[in-house]
Amino acid sequence: MSGALRTFAVIIACIAASVAAFSYAVPGLVDVIANRTRNTPPYEASPRAHALLARIFVADLHADTLLWSRDPGLRNGHGHVDVPRLVEGGVALQAFTLVTKVPLGLNIERNRSDAFDLITPLAIAQRWPRCTWGSALARALYQASRLRNLADLHPELVLIRTREDFVRYDELRRHQRGLVAGFLGIEGAQALEGDLHNIDVLFGAGIRMIGLAHFFDTELAGSAHGDVKSGLTSLGRAAIERMEQLGIVLDLAHASPAAIDEATTFARRPVVVSHTGVKATCDNTRNLDDARLRAVAATGGVVGIGFWETAVCGTDAEAITAAIHHAVDVAGVDHVGLGSDFDGAVEAPFDVTGLVQIVDGLLARGYAEAEIAKIMGGNAARVISALLPSESEGAH
Repeated sequence: MSGALRTFAVIIACIAASVAAFSYAVPGLVDVIANRTRNTPPYEASPRAHALLARIFVADLHADTLLWSRDPGLRNGHGHVDVPRLVEGGVALQAFTLVTKVPLGLNIERNRSDAFDLITPLAIAQRWPRCTWGSALARALYQASRLRNLADLHPELVLIRTREDFVRYDELRRHQRGLVAGFLGIEGAQALEGDLHNIDVLFGAGIRMIGLAHFFDTELAGSAHGDVKSGLTSLGRAAIERMEQLGIVLDLAHASPAAIDEATTFARRPVVVSHTGVKATCDNTRNLDDARLRAVAATGGVVGIGFWETAVCGTDAEAITAAIHHAVDVAGVDHVGLGSDFDGAVEAPFDVTGLVQIVDGLLARGYAEAEIAKIMGGNAARVISALLPSESEGAH
């Protein structure tokens, strides 16, 4: 090889190494920037709050942890959720929600579904399988496989697919500390790719909760942040029927007001809004007004109150408990829960080990311990466990 060619080869090798290093570093850097925590642990709370948290069933209806390349089986120095911190934070049940498309210029007012997708470069940079680069369905299936693999490697994490799974886990955790359960949900029905058969495909992969829309209108329903903000489509109504047949929870987070109105009337089983705020304490298009709070409660469902600033117009546990308090006043104490949106590209006041501060805030507002137990997870556990399919129905 000539000296010129040798020099050229060295330059190419250096460029390749730099590109590789860049592609490894960028996703982690995006994760660090996107999923910030305003306050660092440990989080202060009263002895009574700590004692109560240790006795109750805590459930969170929304975390996007599987979107990021960090290992959720290890304690991480950034982000909001991993298995060790879930255990430390006293969480009994965590919904791991799967993000498959996010439009460029993301905002809470109006987004177009054909806008450039931000998940595509993230999937490429994080070295997801090539099939995920252009398929929302493949992205959901890949992220679902990450949770299954995580549960295989970490026996303290129990994967919930059926009512029997839930009953066995609930009994086990009464006698064995240091356990946490997880179940899978999807944020936005674009993962169906317009084909109802894919509901069965996703069900087979362990998905037990599906949101009709995320930040843009889908073939099933309008989004609160979409271009048209329509109600349910005929495909959306058919999808709800199939979800109810299989035992998949209907999630109305991000759905348009019209879609929520139609879905809460059309659904025959309880629905959830996995993560939201309330207009009474934080008035924007992202959050629920009192009529929709009552509509969700009327189905027997539950509304998960979020932790981020757009949800609660604040950056601490007091803002979260204020939103919870209003939701309880309107929907009733049996229909309110937690929907953190941890690891959802939001800044949170604390990571998952700081949930005790919400307990403290509710105690300060005069809530009885039994009421706090419902809000912190009892309501979500009741609804989710009731909607899960039975093993006798072929759920495994």
